[in-house]
Amino acid sequence: MANERAEAAVYRKLAERKEGEERNILLALADAESRHEAHWRRLLGDEARDIRPDLSTRIKGFLAGHFGSVFALALMQAAETRSPYSHDADATEQMSADERIHAEVVRGLAERGREQMSGNFRAAVFGMNDGLVSNLALVLGIVGSGVSNHFVLLTGISGLLAGALSMGAGEYISVSSARELLDASKPNPQAADAIPALDVNANELALVYRARGMNPEEAMQRASLVIQSIHHPSASQALDTDQNKGEVVGSGLAAAVASFLFFASGALIPIVPFFFGLSTSLAAIIACVLVAIALMLTGGVVGVLSGAPPLARALRQVAIGLGAAAITYGLGWIFGVSVA
Repeated sequence: MANERAEAAVYRKLAERKEGEERNILLALADAESRHEAHWRRLLGDEARDIRPDLSTRIKGFLAGHFGSVFALALMQAAETRSPYSHDADATEQMSADERIHAEVVRGLAERGREQMSGNFRAAVFGMNDGLVSNLALVLGIVGSGVSNHFVLLTGISGLLAGALSMGAGEYISVSSARELLDASKPNPQAADAIPALDVNANELALVYRARGMNPEEAMQRASLVIQSIHHPSASQALDTDQNKGEVVGSGLAAAVASFLFFASGALIPIVPFFFGLSTSLAAIIACVLVAIALMLTGGVVGVLSGAPPLARALRQVAIGLGAAAITYGLGWIFGVSVA
């Protein structure tokens, strides 16, 4: 009962930040959760009292009130998916069905937010993770070879700068190339000037629409309409179709700067302990702990946003990162011994 009441409050908090159809959908979900609360209140009778919901539901309420709706919706998606009603004898079959449908409704709402943040979020998470894992692996590889603290620090700083510059340059090229490819696929605005001179009977314009994905019947219909209304203001957009809009990409420079900063911030963490004059072994252990914590955080955030269990994603991130570092430490130790 307490969880249903709190989840209804979460949906209402999210609705306060939305407009139009999204707001109406969230309010409808809140009403459904209130109906479920009323069911439990009827069953409890005199035992019904205002108790606190569980910790997970309280966290969702906090996120809904203080952060972006994407995080709260992702958590709500997971909660609706794991509803206990299918195994609860006191829950009605309709309530169990409601929760399954709610999961799909929330999935659709969360998808919009994920799409909006996917580009920047991808650059941030990938940049941070690459910096954490690659520089920790580099530092531990050097530590394994048995060199002094000074050389480890110098190597770590070099790895930070080289990796951040490489990430920035790569992201700039990637985004710029994607934008150029999209631009190359867009209709040439000057081509619309030739439409008035087309042979109405042959109607070459239909070939344009067929080339952009329409079937022959649709292409001929669209072309005929354009020819008939050639003096209409929309004629200048006649060659544009829904099939050629493509994915909107951001600025290459902005992506490059973001990748540089996120990689650098991640790569800085493994070398921080070496700034304080600690023994090489102790600094390496502290670096591993700091990186593990950072990987737990990034993995947990990815888990939350993907609607998956955050702990599992966090542990996977840590295992992969520390595993790569352990391998390079072993290789550094082998090569260090062979050189010695």
